[in-house]
Amino acid sequence: MELTVGPNHFFWSSEDWSALYDGLASAPVDRVILGELVCSKRLPFYQDAILPAIETLIAAGKEVALTSLSLITLKRELKASMALAEVGVDVEINDLTALSHLPEGAKFSVGPLVNVYNEGTLGWLAKRGATRICLPPELPLASVAALCAAGAEAGIAIEVWGHGRIPLAISGRCYHARLHGRMKDNCLFACEDDPDGLQVDTSDGQPFLSMNGVQTLSDSCASMAHHVEALRDVGVSALRLSPQSVGFVDTCSLYRQRLNDEIDGDTLADELRRVSNGMRLSDGFLTGARGADWSGKAA
Repeated sequence: MELTVGPNHFFWSSEDWSALYDGLASAPVDRVILGELVCSKRLPFYQDAILPAIETLIAAGKEVALTSLSLITLKRELKASMALAEVGVDVEINDLTALSHLPEGAKFSVGPLVNVYNEGTLGWLAKRGATRICLPPELPLASVAALCAAGAEAGIAIEVWGHGRIPLAISGRCYHARLHGRMKDNCLFACEDDPDGLQVDTSDGQPFLSMNGVQTLSDSCASMAHHVEALRDVGVSALRLSPQSVGFVDTCSLYRQRLNDEIDGDTLADELRRVSNGMRLSDGFLTGARGADWSGKAA
């Protein structure tokens, strides 16, 4: 089973952004997806670092792809989407409108923000040229198994969300800007103060969600630490790891050890909490009644 690093969801400085991909060049991962997924206003801060990062990763033997935005609302975003195919690497679609900007017959991959919930959708994407699909994180194991079987028939590699805060929703409005009393167009990049998202609690003080500009994420970090064997058995090709600001290269190494059967699920979970300074883990979407549930031992 391979390891894919998904696009960074958060707004980091150009230096921190570049440091992530410099570190991934020597990390035990197979595929890396770069680019801006959440908010196009962030892109100018690190845009000039994207091509050097691509060159570094390819030289290190990694497969590389560029992501589309998850929500295209402006002409400049449309123009940027049209330019993705010109870079010369694989394009990952996270908004179906980006499909119309790919050259006819071009191969592409599909990210977890596209709702691939059934065999019909998978088959339609395969006919359009999809070669790899990362399934939405909220699918249960039975659905993952059915889609893996359909993917095998269609020649499509299937990924699942392996680690990271789960992307739940995207909006035209910016929560971070509103929280600071600003308009979205004059946000002053309030989201840069929360490099892993801003925790949102319920009225009685329980952790609930995380906000990331226009994006809503889970508070807990989904982890497939205890489900590697089950996912491998149903035909999953890769686990997707979503970048975090603390200990991410170590996180990649830990998952590689787990895939190589060098450590078990409990050991991986304990180490993930250690390198992330105590992040709460969950895996309920795959096997439980609630997404926030955790099948392993308590922290």
